[in-house]
Amino acid sequence: MSLAPIWDELAGQEEAVGQVALAVKRRDQGVFHSWLVTGPPGSGRSNLALAFATALQCKDEGCGTCHSCTLAKAGTHPDIAVLSTDKVQIAVAEIRELVQSAAFGSALGKFKILIIEDADRMHQTASNVLLKTLEEPPANTIWILCAPSEVDMLPTIRSRVRRVGLKVPAVDDVARLLIERDGIDPKLARQAAAEAQSHVGMSRRLATSPEARSRRRETLLAAIKISDVTDAVIASERWLDLAKKDALSLAKEKDEEERTALLHSIGLTPADPIPVGFRTEFKALEEAQKRRNSRSLRDALDRIFVDLLALYRDVLTLQLGGGVELVNDDLAKELTDLASNSTSPQTITKLDAIEQARARINRNVKDSTVLDALASTLRRR
Repeated sequence: MSLAPIWDELAGQEEAVGQVALAVKRRDQGVFHSWLVTGPPGSGRSNLALAFATALQCKDEGCGTCHSCTLAKAGTHPDIAVLSTDKVQIAVAEIRELVQSAAFGSALGKFKILIIEDADRMHQTASNVLLKTLEEPPANTIWILCAPSEVDMLPTIRSRVRRVGLKVPAVDDVARLLIERDGIDPKLARQAAAEAQSHVGMSRRLATSPEARSRRRETLLAAIKISDVTDAVIASERWLDLAKKDALSLAKEKDEEERTALLHSIGLTPADPIPVGFRTEFKALEEAQKRRNSRSLRDALDRIFVDLLALYRDVLTLQLGGGVELVNDDLAKELTDLASNSTSPQTITKLDAIEQARARINRNVKDSTVLDALASTLRRR
């Protein structure tokens, strides 16, 4: 089965893409009303959910260029609602509002599609509100939930959804995408894919942005240099500063791309004034961007933790004599020094501390508090 362009960016997810693409192909026979997309961070849960929704609304099954596809990619399609949160839990009121919007039906296409990112964060009461809708769904309404794993959802919800499982794509798959789609040099593409731990979006960013590569290197060097309390304080402050710069840069890039795409969809250039009849769409885009950008700093901090995990996994590999390729091969000298001046149990303790820091940030613990504690733990002993 040949696939539409909308699926091109889901590298290494052939099985999952095949499953939902088949549902799109057979949509005239009816589409199951609720889906659960699971997979580890960076596997593309939200990307697949949005691609699925976009393809269902497109008469050509996801051409990527029509008016419907353009609106969907810009986040302004009236028949695709996306709920994301920067809070620890998704509140009952947010789910109720989404359920109420589903009752109005579609405006442009056949389906009303509602996506809940991080559905595992729903408060139990919120899950129960959603459950009622899944038990008695309105006609032509499709729910797509995203979560790290099935066990993160209530059993009663799991029993009412069709499951789509994602995996972490192989480095070579992500590198191939960067080469074919973005024209990246093969060596740089593979390096970026490895350093991003196969996260497609971050891989592209590292491959195309010297500033992003520089910030990543600074993050690792700050950790490597920690030998006392003063160094720990400096590293903590530097990480927070780098995360803020990264979040601001990424938000600006995404905002400009989405606005340009929406302008293009109505035949305008960035220099043209917005017609009165289209101001509602641009207002909706701005609101969606504000909600997303409130999460940008947390996402940037998580990228720092992922990079630090890769650093100390490299150290552990050297200590255990694993004989596998290092992610941060350009820092081989520094990694060898760290490995020879610490023990594998100490490195494992540092890896555990980084994972704990990720969990604390997700629980809304103050950024500086988390980073200070982590930097102190990463001191050379």
